[in-house]
Amino acid sequence: MRGIAKAQAPNEGGFAGKVALVTGAASGIGRATALAFGRAGAHVVVADTAIDGGHATAAMIVESGGKALFVRSDIGKAADVEALVDKTINYYGRLDIAVNNAAIDEESAPLAEGDEAQYDRIMDANVKGVWLCMKYQLRQMLRQGSGAIVNVASVSGLVGAPNRAIYAASKHAVLGLTRSAATEYAREGIRINALCPAAVKTPMLARFVERDPAAEEKLEASHPMGRVAETIEVANAALWLASEQASYVNGHELVVDGGFTAV
Repeated sequence: MRGIAKAQAPNEGGFAGKVALVTGAASGIGRATALAFGRAGAHVVVADTAIDGGHATAAMIVESGGKALFVRSDIGKAADVEALVDKTINYYGRLDIAVNNAAIDEESAPLAEGDEAQYDRIMDANVKGVWLCMKYQLRQMLRQGSGAIVNVASVSGLVGAPNRAIYAASKHAVLGLTRSAATEYAREGIRINALCPAAVKTPMLARFVERDPAAEEKLEASHPMGRVAETIEVANAALWLASEQASYVNGHELVVDGGFTAV
């Protein structure tokens, strides 16, 4: 897939002293986001079930002069998420920013051919996981009286996704959680927003293309800009939503799709 010149993260140093927690940070959008926060001066908590990838992301941040802690965490389990937030507080003393990015997408069949176990896996990771993360993140942010949460949804949370109905339903649910929580906590100094990327050059996308090689050309053609996004382009949007530059943005879904939903 065609790429772009290497993009740089905004707000270099603009998050100095802030603590940012990123889930699903062992690869893809999560890794790019964790690295971007590290470059911008934040102390980063890298969370994932993939131990090697998680340690690698944390090491990249440290090698670049930043501070990072890897915590293995299954966001579908309440005990893991509670422990993740507790370890963040014990290590850094606070939690200013959370990017709830971890998700799965293993679906490629019409709805009538769907598998119940697959439904449970997708919903546990993509919906229950975001709900649990916000539940424990918000408790800490309420104690502090401030915080910013960014939930990574998808354009599939805004439009239909043929042969991926469960995934689309899960991302619609993420937007419902985001909007509802944003209104609940708007007067507590906490902002909650969502990102809706279209196709992004990630390992997840690579696996999808591997299953259907013809999909690569179709994907590029379906985006008006003629390419899919680089992970840093989504990470930059996450940083903006978490920054003071977006201080009056709340309950919003920021679409990062190269014009995909405009046609």
